[in-house]
Formats: sequence, structure tokens, C-alpha cells
Amino acid sequence: MTLSLTDIARQTRQSARQLALLPTAAKNEALEAIARTLETAAPDILAANAADCEAALAENIAKPLYDRLKLSPTKLTAAIHGVRDVAKLPDPIGAVQIHRELDTGLILKRLTCPLGVVGVIFEARPDAVIQIASLAIKSGNGVILKGGKEATRSCTELVKAIRTALAQTQVPPDAVQLLTTREEIIELLALDKYVDLIIPRGSNAFVRFVMDNTRIPVLGHADGICHLYIDKTADIAKAVAITVDSKTQYPAACNAVETLLVHQEIAPAFLPTAAQQLQAKGVELRGDEASRAILSREFTINAANEVDWETEYTDLILSIKIVDSLDAAIDHINTYGSGHTEAIVTEDATAATAFLGQVDAAGVYHNCSTRFADGFRYGFGAEVGISTAKMPPRGPVGLEGLVTYKYQLVGDGHIVATYAGSDAKPFTHRDLGM
Repeated sequence: MTLSLTDIARQTRQSARQLALLPTAAKNEALEAIARTLETAAPDILAANAADCEAALAENIAKPLYDRLKLSPTKLTAAIHGVRDVAKLPDPIGAVQIHRELDTGLILKRLTCPLGVVGVIFEARPDAVIQIASLAIKSGNGVILKGGKEATRSCTELVKAIRTALAQTQVPPDAVQLLTTREEIIELLALDKYVDLIIPRGSNAFVRFVMDNTRIPVLGHADGICHLYIDKTADIAKAVAITVDSKTQYPAACNAVETLLVHQEIAPAFLPTAAQQLQAKGVELRGDEASRAILSREFTINAANEVDWETEYTDLILSIKIVDSLDAAIDHINTYGSGHTEAIVTEDATAATAFLGQVDAAGVYHNCSTRFADGFRYGFGAEVGISTAKMPPRGPVGLEGLVTYKYQLVGDGHIVATYAGSDAKPFTHRDLGM
């Protein structure tokens, strides 16, 4: 019998309640079982991904989406390594954040606990299945996954392997579920009785659609318009290497730089060298009038306009603007940035401090590539997504984004009337050891 989505969500919630009670060792054993099973199933997973990629090419998929869809042996191995990294992380559940005596025999605790059930809707990026499932299990949460239609075969094989592994452990396999049709997205967004958090990973329009069509809390980011500012005191060799890496190491990623800001004093020395290396990597350059005046004699550089400053290319395209000061760079970033990741290259500590303090983004970097904005690179083991919201969690979201807390109060017949009125007994409010 085919289960309804409501039934699937109900199963996931029940499994999540069982998972929430498991000790750390049981969850870590489940993660190791997943890693081993994924290694065994690698040929089937890669074959399914090859079929997805072939079908996507036949439908003329956009190159950035294709890059995310393709699951190479190296990428799969890295994702499996990430599962084992998650197992090594401290268990985020059951941590005592507050331990306080309100009065003799009346003890308050605040403890971390799982959210419950998380729904994650993501683009054609099958390795996200591995990252999200491992973080969900470690944090004691059930998860309902919905990948892009281009990755259906890949996601199906991955979840099959994960559920096969869980069947050998104390973690119920129904804690990890996969949806495969677009119609199920709307159904999922309506299940506020069973789903505690929705994490959309996709285009600006899609994230907005999710936010507008659910009463479930949503964690996510719509755009990844990242900037790199080359200050007047930057070391040119360092600046060129960081620029090339930030743009070309993986241009489809949301933390790839889209706009390069260059101080006018260093632009004549920096830009030709940077342009040479960028175009050698196949990058299309778009510049303002000042940058084109410097580069157009030797390089092909198209005119940039207002739309370029507002665009997340996720491709080998880079817009360039020359600014006359650090303040102008910061102003541009705070005007056009999406709050994702912004970086400065400078040897001036004062300028770096001003940039790090005044730029409004989840990640602000000094003398390093924007591509470091990643849960795995931060030591989170993996990430469920990236949030550009002001309220936490912010930036790459690992285990902490899947955890909430509850208050436990234990007394011995205590009543509030004792502490009210003219003869009210005072509270002791004495903090106890954790």
C-alpha cells in the first residue's frame, strides 16, 4: 500500500522520537554503518548519477546546475569522509545550558534537544543527501528530503543505502525519508503538524516561494552575491591568488565571488595580472568604465551595469568595479551584498578591522578566499545549508542549527503561592555546577 505524505511524515516524527532518546554511541554507530554502506554501494550510486547527468545534458541543463549534479568518485569519497567527521563531533543533545536552584529543592535546567522533523528541499546536488542525513541523525532529528528532479536517481540510491545501513542499527530507518515528485513539495509545506523546520536550498525565487507558502519556520538564504575587495595596500601576488580561487575553484557554489572591487591606487598594477589569470581559467570579465580603461587594450572586458552588481552568476563571470576608498567598497557591499560572505585583501590591519566590523554579512574574511564559507571547512563535519538571516543560526549551519532547548523544573511539592504576597518567600536563584 502506498503511504500518503501525511503518513510518511507521521512515521518520521515517531522515528525521530525514538532517535532522540538514543545515546551518543548508538548514533555514532549508525553513522559509521552509513559510511560503510555508502562505500559498498558506490558503484550503484555513481551509475545512477551518471544516468542523471546524461538525462540532464539531454535537457540542456544549465552548467552551474550540472556542476552541482555531477557526483564524481572524489566528491562521493569526500562526502563519506564527512559522515565520519560528524560522528567525531560532540553530541549536541542533552547539554546543560542552565543549572539553577530557584529555591531549596526546586531545580531548573535548560537542556539542548532535537527540533523533531526537518524538511530539506534542495537543488540538483545529491551529495547534500549525505550531509543532511548524517547531521540529522547526530542531532537526533528525523529528516524528509526532496532533491531536484535532475538528481532523482542519485538521491534514490543514496537514501536506499542510508536506510539499509540504519536497518542494522538502533536508529529507525524511517527517520530518513525521500520525496521524489514536485507535487509533494506543496504537501510538505502544509505539514506544520509534523514538520518543525523547512530548509530550502535553491534559487532566490524558489526560497521566496517556500517562505510564502508555509507556516513552518524556514531557514535558508536566497542569494549568494559575494564580493572581494582588493585594498590599496594588498600584496598583489596574494590578491591575485585569492581572486582566482574565489571565482574559479567552484564557480557554481553560493560562496564564489561575483563582484571584484579594487582600490583605484592598486588597480593599474593588480588588474592586468588578475585578468590574465582569470581569463586563462575561462572567466568572462565585465567592468565599470574605470576598469575597462585599464584592461580593454589587452583583454576582452564587457561593460558592467547596475544589473551586474545585483547578479549571482554561479558561473565563470566576474564583474569588476574600481572604488576610491575603503568606505566606498564597504558601502557597495552593504548595498548589493546578500549577507553571505565578503572578503578584503589588505596588509593594513586598520583597514581590515574596519572592513570586518562594518560589513554586514554572515561571513567576513581577511586575506583568504570566500570559498572557505562551508560547514565542512569550518569543522562542522557537514552542513544542512547556509543562512544569511540576522538571527542565529547564521552562516554555514551544522548541528547547532538542528538543535533547540527545553526547560526542566523539578520540585518537591513547590507552589507559586509560597513566593507571592506580603509574606513572599524569596528565591535563592543560585547557579549550580553544570
